Amino acid sequence: MARQIEIGDKAPAFDLPAADGAKVSLTTLLEKGPVVIFFYPKDETPGCTAEACSFRDAWDGFTKLGASVVGISRDSAESHASFRDHHQLPYLLLSDRDGAVRKAFGVPKTLGLLDGRSTYVLDKSGTVRKAFHSQLRATRHVEEALEALKTLS
Repeated sequence: MARQIEIGDKAPAFDLPAADGAKVSLTTLLEKGPVVIFFYPKDETPGCTAEACSFRDAWDGFTKLGASVVGISRDSAESHASFRDHHQLPYLLLSDRDGAVRKAFGVPKTLGLLDGRSTYVLDKSGTVRKAFHSQLRATRHVEEALEALKTLS
């Protein structure tokens, strides 16, 4: 496992397919402003659905702060498209099929087995300003991200 990314570190660059199949790079996202990246285990599971819908419900707060929101899991682009449409998610879902980006960020596993749940807030230079890890407190990720973004403004 790679070293866990911490506050003050530069986020590792990535280029991943979105739900529509288009490639999305972190560099392009950062050109628009701060970025919130949340890693989650699996589309359509109870905790992940609650987390994804919490980000959706707080969407206005993120857009007012000029931030992009991106969800990343190992699910396929097709799975992401279905998940996005089913829950009317207004942000990007990216497919990290081999887990390389998850590994580059050092997202911790839960019980050493399950893909963990982590959220990173990056300023527009790509520097990590907040890292929050909690498998069980799925909806807390939104609150943590919004609080961190407010300190960047």
